[in-house]
Amino acid sequence: MRKILAILLVLVMAFSLAACGASGSDVTTYKVGVAIYQYNDNFMTLYREEIEAYFKTLETDTVKYDITMVDGGNDMNTQSGQIDNFITQKMDVIILNLVQTSSADVLIDKIVAADIPLVLINREPLAYDADGNTLDEAYEGILNNAKVCYVGADARQSGTYQGEIVAALENKGDMNGDGVVKYIMVQGDPENIDAQYRTEFSVKALDDAGINSECLLTQVGNWDQGKGQEITASALTQFGADLDLVFCNNDAMALGAAAAIEQAGRVVGEDILLLGVDALDEAVKRVGEGTMTGTVLNDHIGQSHKAVDVAVQLLKGEAIENYYWVDYVKVDKAYVEANG
Repeated sequence: MRKILAILLVLVMAFSLAACGASGSDVTTYKVGVAIYQYNDNFMTLYREEIEAYFKTLETDTVKYDITMVDGGNDMNTQSGQIDNFITQKMDVIILNLVQTSSADVLIDKIVAADIPLVLINREPLAYDADGNTLDEAYEGILNNAKVCYVGADARQSGTYQGEIVAALENKGDMNGDGVVKYIMVQGDPENIDAQYRTEFSVKALDDAGINSECLLTQVGNWDQGKGQEITASALTQFGADLDLVFCNNDAMALGAAAAIEQAGRVVGEDILLLGVDALDEAVKRVGEGTMTGTVLNDHIGQSHKAVDVAVQLLKGEAIENYYWVDYVKVDKAYVEANG
């Protein structure tokens, strides 16, 4: 009997020690809220998937990241409610891709008031005047705030690269030889600063190269492939052979435009040019094949990794900068051939 009691006592002590070891293990789990403006966006799909994957690579035996990712559905009211939920859930850090940059102050102020670190991504909030017009200056809600920053790329550079790809061609984009490069601009969300800058600086690059150009049409496609196809198809019918060039603010719309061009019997590189931004795999493939003139690499890996790295710095209580910029890369046929 005594032997049995002794054995039971040893077993109890062993289980107790094991239990103490488990409860004493020092694992910190950080709650990370990620709000994306719209899942139905080719580029942001790549971006958000990379955020989640990269966080996982940074996990250790003692540090874990519990990620809650939400789709704003391109609706500001929806996203505002999601941010309220993040605050209620006491997220340790929030990564925010704004639906509306003009409403940045509302969401930023909520998050700052809750003392939650914030990393804004992809859509830069700028200052606005009393009439709601965008000012070409930083938004005060980011500047000098120790727990708020923006990670993105300068969209002026992407627009400039689009124009430079055209300017580098032997015919300077004048496909029909009439002395004027006539183009349409398929624009993203007109409120979005990326759409504004890409629209402006693609044409500025033509002007800077001394190229005579004329805008036949600017129409909002809201980053959507179907809208890109619809707008381009209509323009091809309306302008016919006068149309030399289709500028698109992103690759999704450019892929739609490519479909419209092919359906109209036009040939990219022979009688029309087509430019996008983002360097989606299908777009890069088309550039290599010659069915798109060029695109611009919007580095979702570089941007997403930087956003996560800064979020981790904030979780550790480390000092951050207010702005982090990731360069675009010009993607033409020579680039594709050189980079496989």
